Amino acid sequence: MIDNSITLNPSGSAHRGERLEGRVDAYFSADVETDGPIPGPFSILSFAIVYAGSFDGRRFERPESYNRIFYRELRPISDQFEEEALRVNRLDRRRLLAEGASPVEAMSEAFKWIRDIAGAGQPVLVAYPLSFDWTWLYWYFVRFSKYGSPFGYSRCFDIKTAVAVKQRLPISEAGRSRLDGALRSKYQHTHHAIDDAVEQAEIFANVFEWGEHNGGTSNTSY
Repeated sequence: MIDNSITLNPSGSAHRGERLEGRVDAYFSADVETDGPIPGPFSILSFAIVYAGSFDGRRFERPESYNRIFYRELRPISDQFEEEALRVNRLDRRRLLAEGASPVEAMSEAFKWIRDIAGAGQPVLVAYPLSFDWTWLYWYFVRFSKYGSPFGYSRCFDIKTAVAVKQRLPISEAGRSRLDGALRSKYQHTHHAIDDAVEQAEIFANVFEWGEHNGGTSNTSY
């Protein structure tokens, strides 16, 4: 189900039978497209959050498909922007000034959607690299959501660090271009928030499940 503007379920809610039960981590892959390097002076123009699996301390379960998606295009919050950022994400900032969603409404709706999917689980933000997307989303959740951050102040997973550990690479060499073939996603990286969040979700699952390759280890049971 893709929430709202690209929607399979207009309510943006998980079916009750899909809710996660028990004390588990519920992972959400996120991607943001912005008009500059930092939040506050600059703005999120779009973001996507994709349900990416769960882990109960023993077993990781990836979703059958990456179709539980929350997506919004936002109204900019300042007059500042960088042309290079707009060239990369190809979003029309002038259109979003007129048509973009209110950050207060979007972040509050995202909070409720994440909590509904997670159920009794603990939401964990996943990104590659985490530092950029976490910085933007945490700031926006704290600044605009009526409920704060669904990820607390620290529930997050950096795919880049996991790749560095499992492939035994320096962190500076653990970008997407260095991914082992077994870890790559079949989805394309397009700089559209939905595409990139889905791609990350599959890479995350591949990394989580990866066994003893290139010195990598796994304590996941099946």
